[in-house]
Amino acid sequence: MAKKKCVAQYKDESSMLRNRRGQINSGEQSPVSTHHESTQENTEDDRLSEGDSQSLNGTSAQHDQGIYSPKNEAQSTAFFLLVVFLAFSTRLYKIMEPPHVCWDETHFGKMGSYYINRTFFFDVHPPLGKMLIGLAGYMTGYDGTYPFLKPGDKYEHHNYWGMRGFCASLGSCLPPFAYLTVLELSQSSTAALITAAVLAFDTGCITISQYILLDPILMFFIMGAVLSMVKFNRQRYRPFSAPWWFWLVLTGVNLSGALGVKFVGLFVILLVGMNTAWDLWSLLGDLHLSLMDFGKHLLSRVFGLILLPLFLYVTIFAVHFVVLNKSGPGDGFFSSAFQSRLIGNNLHNASMPEYLAYGSIITVKNLRIAGGYLHSHWHLYPEGVGAKQQQVTAYLHKDYNNMWLVHRSNDSDAQSEEPDLVRHGDIIRLEHKETTRNLHSHLHEAPLTKKHFQVTGYGINGTGDPNDLWQVEVCGGRKGDLVKVLRSKVRFLHRATGCVLYSSGKTLPKWGWEQVEITCSPYLKETPNSQWNIEDHINTKLPNISLSVLKPHFLEILLESHIVMIRGNSGLKPKDNEMSSKPWHWPINYQGLRFSGVNETEYRVYLLGNPVIWWLNLVSLGLYVVMVAVASLALRRGVQLDKRRIEHCRVLMEGGGLLLLGWFLHYVPFYTMGRILYYHHYFPAMLFSSMLTGITLDTLLQSADLWLRPPYSHWLLRGGQAMLFLAILDSFYMFHPLSYGMRGPLAHDPDSTMAGLKWMDSWEF
Repeated sequence: MAKKKCVAQYKDESSMLRNRRGQINSGEQSPVSTHHESTQENTEDDRLSEGDSQSLNGTSAQHDQGIYSPKNEAQSTAFFLLVVFLAFSTRLYKIMEPPHVCWDETHFGKMGSYYINRTFFFDVHPPLGKMLIGLAGYMTGYDGTYPFLKPGDKYEHHNYWGMRGFCASLGSCLPPFAYLTVLELSQSSTAALITAAVLAFDTGCITISQYILLDPILMFFIMGAVLSMVKFNRQRYRPFSAPWWFWLVLTGVNLSGALGVKFVGLFVILLVGMNTAWDLWSLLGDLHLSLMDFGKHLLSRVFGLILLPLFLYVTIFAVHFVVLNKSGPGDGFFSSAFQSRLIGNNLHNASMPEYLAYGSIITVKNLRIAGGYLHSHWHLYPEGVGAKQQQVTAYLHKDYNNMWLVHRSNDSDAQSEEPDLVRHGDIIRLEHKETTRNLHSHLHEAPLTKKHFQVTGYGINGTGDPNDLWQVEVCGGRKGDLVKVLRSKVRFLHRATGCVLYSSGKTLPKWGWEQVEITCSPYLKETPNSQWNIEDHINTKLPNISLSVLKPHFLEILLESHIVMIRGNSGLKPKDNEMSSKPWHWPINYQGLRFSGVNETEYRVYLLGNPVIWWLNLVSLGLYVVMVAVASLALRRGVQLDKRRIEHCRVLMEGGGLLLLGWFLHYVPFYTMGRILYYHHYFPAMLFSSMLTGITLDTLLQSADLWLRPPYSHWLLRGGQAMLFLAILDSFYMFHPLSYGMRGPLAHDPDSTMAGLKWMDSWEF
């Protein structure tokens, strides 16, 4: 009988929940407002049916005082205010130091300046984070004139505190958000407080929040989305009420914010999507819910979690394109038509000859997004890389070395007043204007794409050999068709080898100045990599036309910007001697990042998680798996558990399971990525592991009565909690110089203030 009763307590919960939904949707007033109360009533009914009302009353009274219900509202509020105070004080402390550019502030501070100056730029991330940084700087008096050239440059009189303070303020919201999330999932103020302490006193979270970076903004929206989702789940018994709609809409807003900062936001979107799919699946199985009501639930979630975030995300880009309307360093990453909308670009409201002619000076742009301009320079290919001739590359920026002269194949340009136009099928020679060498190919293999042929610059003052000749082919054209500037898609077929001029998209090593590889491909299939357009066109003998008619519409530039960002992300490969890390390094805190300073005379800041906290998170992950396995086995075997223990199991499996899934989604995908990875990529996953630590350790300490009898179990509980908080505080005191700066000898020196704290050789502080 005990076995049947215990299994029924656990398994009939979903059935009871469906009954409650049915009451709500049919207009009945439900006395139950929380999942916890529902479980309690179900267990009481089971026990009353067996005539054990006396046992019921005792267990219920015990549960009402349990750890999973905050003792009172005042205590919970006091804890929350304490968490807010600790979070803001630890992150705003010494926010102005060091007074120079640190690590990636050189990128994101500069991009904030671009927004203030309305200068177009290219970045591999969506624009929201940089827009907010620029807005924060503008609102606090920064004028956008600081160049952010390199780490270590002094800020001097420039106002940078607003941008740092904004990022630190959003980073300060993480411990309070985590506190509220764990409180909702576990109904334990102790578990929530452990989580908040872990995040408030982690040196890594403090450091990454104090500088002009995207990470605190991204994590703010991720945690906001998770908190809103959990709050929405708690409203399941009040469908379509004002709080229900509020948390649903706020979840969608945070999802758009997370994705609008970095594409990593897709992971939290996946987490919310999986939670929503499971919720809808449960509703579909509720026989008390009509299909009409289920349709309302489905449509409301489509609106709040798909359409609204999509609208906000597109709006972010609309604002981005409106604000950045001036030509800047990012022009060359985009198509010629895209550039024509930027004020100051040579194509904006420009006019030039419409048709290509012999004797013209041109730039040739590859149609592959971020394919680059056909480019050459005086440098030669190194020994062992094909023929040691002049390099030909694709360059993503406008440059004088992108200019080429169009000549006839027989070196006899017409001298008549009427220039001869280039047509489909013509044989031409392209001479590099700066170096006077011809565009050339031969049967040597390309530097990186070994199945293609090498492309070089060859000859002197335009004098070369038959390998300098190329046939012009207008895609979709017929013999005799003219080549239109910007509009015509053109291919250049090498006459001697039969290959086609090709931009591989691969980045050359440092000897190639990390520009894009140009090859001659023997595969003649038409692709954007082998298609080109004439962008700049100078020929004084031809009449000009206006290019204003070529401006693209919003959806075109939205699609193009995403293609450029995705390809830019995939192209971020490790460079020679560049500091990077691997995903397995991150959970074990194997290696940090230098934010500032490299020697004993400089002000040093080092991004490294508090090792006690990070290793505690790692141990808690293993403990969680063991505890869930034991709980599942006990429930499966029908072991008789009291109400409090059943609640422990529910919190571990439901709340802990959600957090474990969040950690998994924000960590494991990095193993599949080919781009360069850094230590800071783990911090979103670290948020989830910290929340899981709070639930796991609190449940473990609450189980002290499994080993000891009262009052010893109570002493063990309180002693364990005290030791845990003391360990967190003491480790923060020891390692806080990593976040707030240190000078003097390095840690390996016995005279260093950090001597003895370099617990791993890979730490470099």
